[in-house]
Amino acid sequence: MRIGVLALQGAFREHLDTLGAIGVEGVRVREPADLDGLSGLILPGGESTTMRGLIERWGLRQPIMDFADSGAPVFGTCAGMIVLSREIAGGEEPILPLLDVTVERNAFGRQLESFEADLDVDVLGGTPVHAVFIRAPIIERTGLGVDVLARLDDGRIVAVRERNIVATSFHPELAGETRFHRLVATMAAEHDDPGEGSGRRPHPTRRTRAR
Repeated sequence: MRIGVLALQGAFREHLDTLGAIGVEGVRVREPADLDGLSGLILPGGESTTMRGLIERWGLRQPIMDFADSGAPVFGTCAGMIVLSREIAGGEEPILPLLDVTVERNAFGRQLESFEADLDVDVLGGTPVHAVFIRAPIIERTGLGVDVLARLDDGRIVAVRERNIVATSFHPELAGETRFHRLVATMAAEHDDPGEGSGRRPHPTRRTRAR
């Protein structure tokens, strides 16, 4: 199995290291041809506006959309979550609107307000996830098809999944946390070998209903 990490900008090396730690080959993705033969894709943290511009410059927007529509898992952390969101508070135009959520950029303030927290993520088991928040976004709205995976103590949403799209406000890869990457690897294995009669359905990128 090979899982790609968008390597245009941001903390992509840490994701590659985390994939290696769980026995998965990580591949740097910088141009459309790099997506060939991959079973999943990770969009790392970084600067979302810069990342967005580079995705356009390198012609990656439609290839990534097509990749996600095939059912392959896509995982975004921090800025990666912003890039995947259908709506960005403040009116910034989305680029990969694969996740039916509204996000607020830099919801916790400047980098000096970065913090760490232990989160309950039931889908990953009973042991809390140690999460690192750095200039992190927050999810303000989730669509009908979006499952909330984790919240802060005050109820704010910081991790979600919509079918084959997973996103977190925080950086599990900076805390030595591998379970999100293992989840994505499991999803990738199921996509590669869906089982007899299961069929693959495209991701519903055009759904607009929300709650």
